[in-house]
Amino acid sequence: MLTPLRHAILDYIDRLAGDAEGRFETPVKALSVSRVSQPVMPRHMIYRPTICIVVQGAKQIMVGDRVFGYREMQSLVVTFEVPALGQITEASREAPYIGLNIDFDVAILREVMEAMEEPPRPAGEGAAGVFVQDFDGVLADCVLRLVKLTETPKAIPVLFPAIMREICYWLLTGPNGREVCKLALPGSHARRMTDAINLLRDNFTAPMRIEQLAAAARMSPSSFHQHFKDMTAMTPLQYQKNLRLLEARRLMVADGASVATAAYEVGYESASQFSREYARTFGTPPKRDVTEIKAMPFQAVA
Repeated sequence: MLTPLRHAILDYIDRLAGDAEGRFETPVKALSVSRVSQPVMPRHMIYRPTICIVVQGAKQIMVGDRVFGYREMQSLVVTFEVPALGQITEASREAPYIGLNIDFDVAILREVMEAMEEPPRPAGEGAAGVFVQDFDGVLADCVLRLVKLTETPKAIPVLFPAIMREICYWLLTGPNGREVCKLALPGSHARRMTDAINLLRDNFTAPMRIEQLAAAARMSPSSFHQHFKDMTAMTPLQYQKNLRLLEARRLMVADGASVATAAYEVGYESASQFSREYARTFGTPPKRDVTEIKAMPFQAVA
């Protein structure tokens, strides 16, 4: 099933962009596809709840101090929003990296769980919400039909929910179903942590006290701090700093903002402190980093 899927993605990219490379959105809002002919250096970015599938080549992401590598016929599943360091590790002109991302639809996931006679029970609260699993069989068949759906845009509103329900079902009944189901359970620690993460993301430029975040998660401050670190491999303060630096980087690269302007826009009171923290995180000062990013091919892919 892998070869037809590879051909379907390549045919779609060829029709859409010719010889161009990078990441491409599709008429299916939740689906994007990528083709890259050389390895891409590590890039910091926000991973939202998604399924990242490698059809050819290999990728790697680092969440805190945890490293996840995945390659052809494997997928990375992310069940909560997290800053991470991602890179394409295997790609060449002869065998380009080919991949696709499918964003989770939590409402559909919840509907599927409610319809199941025996839905999975959530795994232990300390388990990570990021994992790698093999991608083949019925899941590959579903995704192939999803890619082919791009050929008939009028059918997308009718057929996409049905295909997404299938994908959710096979994930929930697969080896990591106990982890996937946490995304749809409103009372789970993972769901409550997501509420706190959303609060932090929506207000990342403002000072945020641990008590505010713990209240959003309906936990004590000490319990919240531990669960947050278990899920994200970083403290709330580190998480907020990552959000600020990533947004500042976007402002400088996409909007042409100066270092000082970007620093103040994301909540820093000192441009020099911003520059120090930026260099520690990204490995180079802001101005040099932005110049290098703008010169990089396929900078939209990570």
